[in-house]
Amino acid sequence: MKLLSVNVSCPKEVTYRGQTVRTGIFKTPVADRVRVHRLNIEGDTQVDLRVHGGPDKAVYVYPHEHYEYWARELMRKDFAFGQFGENLTTRGLLEDDVRVGDVLRIGSALLRVTEPRLPCFKLMTKMNNFRFAQPFLASGRTGFYLRVLEEGEVGAGDLIERVDGEPSLPTIREIVKQMEN
Repeated sequence: MKLLSVNVSCPKEVTYRGQTVRTGIFKTPVADRVRVHRLNIEGDTQVDLRVHGGPDKAVYVYPHEHYEYWARELMRKDFAFGQFGENLTTRGLLEDDVRVGDVLRIGSALLRVTEPRLPCFKLMTKMNNFRFAQPFLASGRTGFYLRVLEEGEVGAGDLIERVDGEPSLPTIREIVKQMEN
């Protein structure tokens, strides 16, 4: 398992249903190693703390393997790291294999998997597709959030190690499937 990209953003104003809203979903890769703090990643801004951020949603992970699926489904070729608003773009860390409570070592940071990401209107705005939420959730390709157990530094190319987990707990995909029913 590997970290392919670390992505951050400053707030940006966008128009949604005729109103101007601020968002931090337009993430772009950083070249250097960055510090993972208890509530976020250095250089990243979480704008709406009612639904993003906080201890259980400090870092958002999205598997790069899903990029090809969405490129086909949406007939697009313009995806770049951070496309889905993720802080960490990974390889080999899929929702079928990741369980709530799994503890991951990435760089010098220690992180715990907390929950799947639910799509919001800002993701639909970023994707320029206001019907994207339903297929995103139905696909089970949601990515997931992490809680920071130990602050540290991460960077593209870091290996990801699962250091603890409970096999009896549900996978991220199982939780998403339960949410749909």
